Amino acid sequence: MALMFNKIRSRLLLSYLLILASILSIFALGVRLIFAHSLKEQTIANLRALGNGATANAEWENNQLKIDNDFRLQDLDKNHQSLEWFDQQGNSILKQGNFVMSLPFSSTDLIQTQNGNPKIQGVTLPVIDSDLDRLIGYVRVSQSLKDSEETLNKLDRGLTISIILAVITSGIGGIILTNQAMKPIEESFLRLKQFTADASHELRNPLMVIDSNVTVSLKYPDGMRDSDRESFDAIASATEQMTRLTEDLLLLARSDTLKPLIKEKIDLAIILKNLVQQYQVKLREKKIHLNLELDPFLLVLGDTLKLERLLKNLIDNAIYYTPILGIIYIRGKKHKSSIEIEIRDTGIGIAPENIEKIFERFWRGDTSRSHWSGGSGLGLSIVKSIVTEHKGTITVNSQLKKGTCFTIFLPIH
Repeated sequence: MALMFNKIRSRLLLSYLLILASILSIFALGVRLIFAHSLKEQTIANLRALGNGATANAEWENNQLKIDNDFRLQDLDKNHQSLEWFDQQGNSILKQGNFVMSLPFSSTDLIQTQNGNPKIQGVTLPVIDSDLDRLIGYVRVSQSLKDSEETLNKLDRGLTISIILAVITSGIGGIILTNQAMKPIEESFLRLKQFTADASHELRNPLMVIDSNVTVSLKYPDGMRDSDRESFDAIASATEQMTRLTEDLLLLARSDTLKPLIKEKIDLAIILKNLVQQYQVKLREKKIHLNLELDPFLLVLGDTLKLERLLKNLIDNAIYYTPILGIIYIRGKKHKSSIEIEIRDTGIGIAPENIEKIFERFWRGDTSRSHWSGGSGLGLSIVKSIVTEHKGTITVNSQLKKGTCFTIFLPIH
């Protein structure tokens, strides 16, 4: 039970943290994109301002572009900026600064970005002679984006650290909240489990009384009418079904406790051989062939009665759902660290959408299951519980109208 609730807590906490991390990541990405766009627009605006200042001091003289530049070279270097002048044909005539772009001149692509180390942003502006009112050349203003990239890197680090701290803090809070949310559920489950165990235990005595009296009545039928005998047979059948249900409920309730198993060395090969011998009459009645293949000494540590109950439930299940003239295969294999038990039948199979539900208590996939020889609907739940108690695993493979295969792995002794 504790394992079940711990899994629920973990799933709730993990789902909460994943959703929170996703929301924060989307938010951080949005902030980053907006900030990067604003930073780029600001850089372009500054370059345009620098370029407009530079073109104001250029004029046409003696059929050539004359540049009277008031910008000091040290100011350009300090701001990681450069100027490059072009004539009307796009030929470079003057370069100023250490961050001149190497990209070819383009009179149409006025905003250019040069990848490299460092990355450079450039803006090309036409130079218009105010007196002649005509184009006399171009100036391309460029700036290193090293400072901008460092700013973005700092922003990325800050956002990442903030997300991590937020997730960690929320995780701590989530653990507290999850524990508080699960506490009343656990308490309710414990009360329900205790009630189930108590009710099952208390029902055993009156059922035993009913069963013993019915048995005596059927054993000495003198003076009993045929209709009375049918009624007593029905009572005996119902009593047997209720007894099986109470035993199953009591077993599951006890399995949910944290009491450690009293383990002993068990040879599963011997248990399987004995069970197969017990089922010979039922197998002959249904004309089912049972194929048994076991490695010697399938040794595990566990509770003998529970492991016998586990195997018995699976064999019962296989016999019931295997039609006349069908085949049941039981395999026992020894691996390096585990014992593998495989019980496969050629029965009706299980629908794919129902495979995950078969271990649920009282679940039945179709109406035929509800009349399984008075079964309680807890057989496979008990199987799953016993496997879990013994720190093993169980898998199911099935195809409709072809059969079902249960495979169990238990730690080897």
